[in-house]
Amino acid sequence: MSNLGPDYVILGAALRALRHAGELTQVEAADTIGIRSTFVSQVERGERGCRWHTLLKFLKAYDADLATLAVEIARAEA
Repeated sequence: MSNLGPDYVILGAALRALRHAGELTQVEAADTIGIRSTFVSQVERGERGCRWHTLLKFLKAYDADLATLAVEIARAEA
């Protein structure tokens, strides 16, 4: 489990699901967002948080919105 807590693991799982839905690899997502693929991996595993503007970049890269993220968070919590 993440040192940051279960909320980060849930957020990471939701972002991973959105990335998979968009059929992107971590490398492709990172290139689109303008970050390193290791950062994508760490966020998805709940090992690292991200700032609001970075979260919005994730959503834009995944062609998703906050409502879609909320649905994926609910699924990850279940």
